[in-house]
Amino acid sequence: MQNRKKYVGMLIVLLLGGFLSLFNETILNIALTDLMQVMHVNASTVQWLATGYMLIVVIMVPLSALLLRKFSVKWLYIGAMSLFLLGTIVAASAINFPILLIARMVQALGTGLLAPIMMSAAVATTPLEKRGGVMALCTSIILVGPSFGPIISGLILEVTTWRMLFILLIPLIVICIVGAYYLLGSPLQLTQPKIDVVSVALIASGLASTVYAISILDTAIFWGFKLGLFVFGILLLIGFYYRQQSLVHPLLNLKVFKEKAFLLATLLIILIQMIQFSMNIILPMILEGGKDLSPLQSALVLFPAAIICAIITIMAGRVYDEYGGKWLIFGGLLIMLLGICLQLTINLSSSIILITIFNSLLYAGIGFMWSPNQSDALSLLAERDQTDGVAIINTSIQLGSALGTPVFVVLLSLGEKQTLSSSINKGKALFSGFHWTMWLAFVLIVVCLVFANFKFRQMSRKLK
Repeated sequence: MQNRKKYVGMLIVLLLGGFLSLFNETILNIALTDLMQVMHVNASTVQWLATGYMLIVVIMVPLSALLLRKFSVKWLYIGAMSLFLLGTIVAASAINFPILLIARMVQALGTGLLAPIMMSAAVATTPLEKRGGVMALCTSIILVGPSFGPIISGLILEVTTWRMLFILLIPLIVICIVGAYYLLGSPLQLTQPKIDVVSVALIASGLASTVYAISILDTAIFWGFKLGLFVFGILLLIGFYYRQQSLVHPLLNLKVFKEKAFLLATLLIILIQMIQFSMNIILPMILEGGKDLSPLQSALVLFPAAIICAIITIMAGRVYDEYGGKWLIFGGLLIMLLGICLQLTINLSSSIILITIFNSLLYAGIGFMWSPNQSDALSLLAERDQTDGVAIINTSIQLGSALGTPVFVVLLSLGEKQTLSSSINKGKALFSGFHWTMWLAFVLIVVCLVFANFKFRQMSRKLK
């Protein structure tokens, strides 16, 4: 009984830490306009509060596999949370933009590790037959955490200033640190690997260059620079891949990709995350620009979808433990496809309730397939490779977010501009651009159905 209580307490600490880290990713999104005025900076400068944060996170996530083999979960979690706390305190008291930006990047040094720690420790301490349910809890946190950022921050900004967004985080972070001290241990085997500095430099600079090139896709920066930076980043990542093959103790065990079903599951994660994360950005853009909703009202339109997705994700995890994930994944993708088809029918005169229902249907589909796909991916790997698998999955989620946002936003902009040239008002033009993005989402889901089919063929062959 005592062990059961400690296990539940440990899960609560891990899940709360994971939620706060992902919630923190989007907490400033709705406050950027206010910060432009307060900090006396323009839109391209203030966006670095999101871009700079994302660049650090996407570097820290793959490094988590190495750190989890070198330090116990308890002290790595406390260290990550302490960096999160330091950055939050500095951000709350920042007197100018450079200090606020540095504070956000210090936050990211810690928060980039928390989701991998959450998943790795939760999987390691849970019996195999119950891992689907625990994975569902972890993945629901990853899905809904960023969605709650704009909603909660919007409510807070209705009554107080942006500084309170950080101040309210401080006691929650302290609770996590205290809870970790008493409840977390070292469930993962520590192998004390040597840190290969060249590998760290290759993956850090490669991911940073690639993600930054993608993030500036819709800016006025010279296209040759964007393309060159992207190619440079890809070459560095290729160099990282080949270096890992020659190391006795690689920074990240990329040999897991030789398991074709794991590779296909990873591609599914990237493509679905492109759609999921981008919807949280492009839907508010058409609601605010086309239907004149306030940022808070737009965020509230997303709220039912986030709740429904979280509930279904947890339910799907329990079903997965009993029956497996094949029909959950196919069913989820087909529900997503239906949601996208319905989204293609909305226009400027469509009711907010209808838009909310269609978006919720899309997220219900994501809820059905998201956790089972990740559980399938990790089930394909040996116990010794689980930490690498978790790091790769979380890196894939970040890459999907980074890739999806500029691609969908650029497509929205192109569709809007083409329609405006036909003398149609801005509101209708925005919805026309939105339809362009939904056609892309439609194609991506069809590709996901093909990948899922190949994945299950590979899994069935392995069972034979």
